[in-house]
This record gives sequence, structure tokens and C-alpha cells, in this order.
Amino acid sequence: MIVGLTALALALRFWRLGDWNFEATEIFTLRDSLNPRWGNPRPLGYLFNHYLVGTVRPLDELGLRLLPALFGALTVPALYLVSRRLIGTRAALFGALLLSVSGQHVFYSQFARYWSLVFLFSAISPFALYLGVRNGDRRALIVGLVTALLAVLAHPVSILLVGGPAIWMALTYLRPRRLREALRDKRFVWGAALAVVVGAVVATRMLPFFQDWISMHDKNPGMGQFLLGPKKGHGVKQLVLLAAYFESLTWPVVLGGAVGVYLLWRQRDRTLGLFLGSLAVFPLVFIALVSVRTPVSTFYLLPTAPVFFLGAGVFLDRLFQIEWTPRPRWLVPSTILVLFIIAGAPTLASQYRNGRRFDFRGVARWLEPRLSRGDIVYSDQPMVLDHYLEGPQVQKIRREPAPLQEAMTELRQSGGKALWIVAPAPAHALRTNLKAGGLADWIYGTCQMRNTVGTGRLDFRQQYLQVYRCPAAAPGDSGAASAGR
Repeated sequence: MIVGLTALALALRFWRLGDWNFEATEIFTLRDSLNPRWGNPRPLGYLFNHYLVGTVRPLDELGLRLLPALFGALTVPALYLVSRRLIGTRAALFGALLLSVSGQHVFYSQFARYWSLVFLFSAISPFALYLGVRNGDRRALIVGLVTALLAVLAHPVSILLVGGPAIWMALTYLRPRRLREALRDKRFVWGAALAVVVGAVVATRMLPFFQDWISMHDKNPGMGQFLLGPKKGHGVKQLVLLAAYFESLTWPVVLGGAVGVYLLWRQRDRTLGLFLGSLAVFPLVFIALVSVRTPVSTFYLLPTAPVFFLGAGVFLDRLFQIEWTPRPRWLVPSTILVLFIIAGAPTLASQYRNGRRFDFRGVARWLEPRLSRGDIVYSDQPMVLDHYLEGPQVQKIRREPAPLQEAMTELRQSGGKALWIVAPAPAHALRTNLKAGGLADWIYGTCQMRNTVGTGRLDFRQQYLQVYRCPAAAPGDSGAASAGR
């Protein structure tokens, strides 16, 4: 079974892997993979790309996605092999099945960043460490420590997996009576000393990174590749963040995972249930609190995802153990399993229509022959469009229309013919786009839409780009009408 699931995972993650253009932060992966630095806070993926892929093929759209796809496929057997010792073979198979067809995980596996690597190590390290400590298994302990270190080198957010179990163990063992008993055990003393040393090393590396991350956003508000909308109020912002993450996992996996962890705690293994719960809850709460202070992405919640797949596997396994009245006995649980898979099917199928990417390469091909000398281009994800567009440097579009007004003045003075704007079309509530307001009103009143580029999806994520041409002639000039034709 697991061999078949691994083959399925490989097929889903490598199909059409290099067909789509770069998206947003994939451009940073290209830059940092061509010139990797150990001083980078997340060097592992870049070093792998540079030395393992870059020596045998170009680091293009396909080259930069080869390792993420491979790491993503390997996560399926890795999760099964580790989790079957915790939750049983059948439950582990259910978890691996849900992961292999997860639209979210396929996207991360086809995304030229480090997130599939983070997912892989997050699916191994905490569970291997738990097995090593619980069973006195040195091999599992070593595997857990090594993969935990690699996870942090892949992305520092992986360290948050330590937080929940650390708080839980502190509340359990720092009671006076339990502490006195534990201090008589040399293994506990050595383990505690090792934990203190590792914690100090991690804090030395992570705290400066965390401070720089916050100060960078303070000094450069609105930085990054995306057109940002108005800030949401406290509480609403956190709810939107968590809801977007849970939607990407699919709600059946989230709810089934939560119930599965509860069933473990309630009926089977209280310690394991508490451990899994702490793995998920602490990073979710921590990132939600950090979002009060600085912008965060749902990507930072990814290390918690393996817990939900394990819990969902336990939930489905429990359903198949129940003596259902309808016959055959497997009918009801099999139907629920199919519903789990169908919930993510539109997103998975849509992955192979547009790769969950805006087609900036298509925009560049359409726009290049229409550009005139002196034209100015503004765009969402400007670095991506600039990578594909032969012509003027692409500027970042912002919420306020003032930079566009200034660009129009500059355009008229320099003799250029048009200002071009590339922006996401109205889509859904979780995506910033041209909604009614200052920017949209300015564009609709000054420019003409000349093209819409994109491929329709089967889920709610519609990723079309609209291209607007804003003629340089001032309103009322005789050239304005002809320029817009």
C-alpha cells in the first residue's frame, strides 16, 4: 500500500512541474540559489539547489522545483514509517493517503521554495524524538535531533514545534515532587543539560533573526511582492489567517484531525494525545499573536500540518472499527473517506490548470510588442514580471494612487506614450485585488483595460491578471482618445 501511495505522490508532484512561470518569492529562491550564503537564516534549500541541481542543469522553472517535488513525495512514506509506531499501521496509511492527494501539499511540492523540505522534517523530527524518549530508542532520538536541526536550517519557523512540548513537560516535571524524582535519574539530568545547551544555541541564532524580521517590516511597510489591502482589525486578522490555513488543509482534515487527537487523548494514549495537541496549538497561537505585531503568512503555520494528517488518520481508523448498522460495514466509513478526499479535489485538479500562479510570463509576452520608448510599467509581483519582460524596469503597484499620478507626470515630461498597470482581477475575499476605492477609482477613471490573462480554476481561487493602459495625454487632449484605441 505505501509503495502505491508513494508512486501516486510522485506522479502528482512531478506532473506539469515546470510548465508555469515563477511566482512571487520563487524569484528570491532563484537569486539565493545562484549565490547561496551560509549566513542566510534559511540556507539549506538554497545550498541543495546550488550544489545538487545547479551542477547538472539550469536553475530554471523546472530545475528549481525538482527538489521540492522530490521532498514532497518522500514525505508520504516518511510520515507513514514514523507514525505507524505511534498510531498503528492502518491509521498511518489513512494519514499517508490524505497527504498524498492533498492539494495543499502538492502545491508546496511544486513551489520553488523550502516549504516541502520544512514539511518533510516536521513530519519526522518531533515524532522521532517522542519515540526516542518514550521507548529509549537511541536511533530514533538521533534521527529526531538531526532532522530537527535540518528543519531549522530549512526555515527557522520549524523551531516552534519545540514550544508546545517544552511547556507541557515543564508543567509536568517542574513540580517539586516530580522534579526531585527526576533529578535522581542521570538520563534526565543529561537530557535536561542537553536541552538547555540546544535551547541556548537556538536562541542565539533565532532571536536576532526574529528581531530583524520585525524591524525590517517596521522600516519598510508594504514591502514585498504583493499588492496589499487595508489593515484588518485585531481579532479579524487572526481569524482570517487561521481560516485561510485551515481551508488550505481542507476542513474535513482539520476537524477530523482535531477529533482524532482528542480520541487518542481520551481513549487510547493520553500522553501521546497531549503531545500531538501541544505540537499543533503552540505554533498556531504563537504565529497568530505575532501577526498582531507584524505581517505573517499562512506558510509559517505549515510545521503543524503533519499533526492534522495523523489525527485524521486516527479518526478514519476509528470509523472503520465501529460496528455500523448499515451493511456492508465498510459502507459508511468508506463514504466519509471519499468525502475527505473530494473536499480537496477541486483545488488538486486546479493545480494542473494554472499551478496556482498568476501568468506573468503570458502578460510579458503580450505586453512586449505593445510597449513604446519611455513607457512606464507598474505591476503586482513586480520582480516576477520584470524577470520575463524585456523593457523598462517594472515598478511595484501600491494601494495609494499617488505614485501613479507622479508617474503620469513623469511620463508626459519624458515623452512616453503610456503607463501600463498589471493587477489581479477581483477574485475572492482572501485575496487583495482591485476593489472599490482610491486605487481602483483612479485606474478605472484614467486607464482602459486592454487584456485579461489567466486560466480558470475549479475552486474559488481565480488568478486572472488585468492589463490597463493609461495614455500619457492629459484628459481633454485630442490625443487621449486615439491613444486609448
